[in-house]
Amino acid sequence: MSAGEGAPARRASRLALILTLLLPAAALPSVAAAQDTVAVAESTNAVAQAIRGQVGGHLKDFYRARGYWPLWIVDDRPGAQASALIDVIESVRVDGLNPNRYSPDRLRRLIDEAQDGNPRALAYLEVALSGALGNLVRDMREPTIDIEYLEETLKPKRLKPEEVLRRAALAKSTVDYVRNLGWMSPLYVQLRAAMPAPETERERDEPDRSYVTVPSGPLLKPGMSGERVLLLRERLGLDDGDNYDAELRARVRQFQASRGLPADGIAGAQTIAALNGTGGASVDRVAQLRLNLERARLLPDAYTRHIVVDAAAARLWYYGGGAEQGTMRVVAGTAETQTPMMAGLVRYATLNPYWNVPVDLVRKRIAPKVLAGTSLERQGYEALSDWTNEAQVIPSASIDWKGVSDGTVEPRVRELPGRGNSMGSVKFMFPNDHGIYLHDTPQKNLFTKADRHFSNGCVRLEDAGRLGRWLFDRPLKPDSSQPEQHVPVPEPVPVYLMYFTASPSETGRGVKYVADVYDRDSPALQHLASR
Repeated sequence: MSAGEGAPARRASRLALILTLLLPAAALPSVAAAQDTVAVAESTNAVAQAIRGQVGGHLKDFYRARGYWPLWIVDDRPGAQASALIDVIESVRVDGLNPNRYSPDRLRRLIDEAQDGNPRALAYLEVALSGALGNLVRDMREPTIDIEYLEETLKPKRLKPEEVLRRAALAKSTVDYVRNLGWMSPLYVQLRAAMPAPETERERDEPDRSYVTVPSGPLLKPGMSGERVLLLRERLGLDDGDNYDAELRARVRQFQASRGLPADGIAGAQTIAALNGTGGASVDRVAQLRLNLERARLLPDAYTRHIVVDAAAARLWYYGGGAEQGTMRVVAGTAETQTPMMAGLVRYATLNPYWNVPVDLVRKRIAPKVLAGTSLERQGYEALSDWTNEAQVIPSASIDWKGVSDGTVEPRVRELPGRGNSMGSVKFMFPNDHGIYLHDTPQKNLFTKADRHFSNGCVRLEDAGRLGRWLFDRPLKPDSSQPEQHVPVPEPVPVYLMYFTASPSETGRGVKYVADVYDRDSPALQHLASR
């Protein structure tokens, strides 16, 4: 035992003795409380000593750094986080994992054996739970699909057990961290909640009840009873009865999730129609949900400061400190000019930006106006000598605009900064060879549209100023009217350009399914099946 390990207990013992000698009788309850504190400190210190004697391998580094103080034991008993971890383990079939790999039955037995407070039993349980969490997080974070990583540091790496435990120990509440799968992206957790639980053997053996029809009528919800509730229970394979209880609500939510319906546990017209086989709900929703769950597996947890762009639903989220810190609508690429799936680091912002106009737009939009008599400068553009960083501004008259219109000449044209500039007032840069970035836009009317796929691949932001304040912890303002003012981000922030055809709804309730505008789901599902 090291010199420092018994210090908390010794200090508490001396405090209790001093209080006993100096305080009047009326204060004795406080003395008793202090003595209780001493007893708990001494007992927990005994558990720490037992952990020191038992822990080894990769876990030892974690426990040594915290003086072998337990993570799973509270007041000399298994804490609520211990049972919470086992509950999560028993549900991991929805994650494509086998719960038996993490020995939930053994862990429950160890919890029972440690209830009497024996330090050795508690230490044995402590080490077993930490090992199970390390293995579970490693497996749950293991990606099954890939995207383009612009930075080597962003590529998924297998987390070491001590890293997993260190993050769990830093959470405000270990119980909440475990229950809410704090090691996963909130997007993953929300999609996971919509996944129907895999069928058990008993459920697979149950008879087909699709012949049971629930008559149409007012929506059915918890607390109601009657003939339609009885039929609903029978249709979903529950025990006889006519009460809309918690069990029925859970089964309705499971069915709704499997059919891509809002999983609110209330049987409305859509749910009844799907149950009766007349609703047209796609049975492929589960496969679609599974695919998007695998995409979300690539994302970091909410304790990692980062940005997520969903090109399918045209939305953006940003995270940090263990929670979502903001969201907004975006405009993504068209089906012809798609926003790619990739991850990079936002390294700087450019204020008063130029916009390098794509060659096809120069041919289609600008050249005809120049040929009709409207100069390039009057349109708010200028021409450059080439595509390098050292390019010089050249007279627009030196360009063969007829050749541009015919597609035989491809000049470099850029739009000057200003109120009408397509980049707006700022663009956020994560260096890549695709010419993709996040940027402001003057076309605010586009954000009111349901389908927001209008860009040439870049991501237009509904509120670039708000994202800038989050990135820099201050408002972003140019020093002057000088074009292209670059401001480095104090700490580069990861940005993930993703594609979720199933994602959390904007209301925060349930999952929203959107069209596969880039036709990516089918080949991705085939790839998953081949694995």
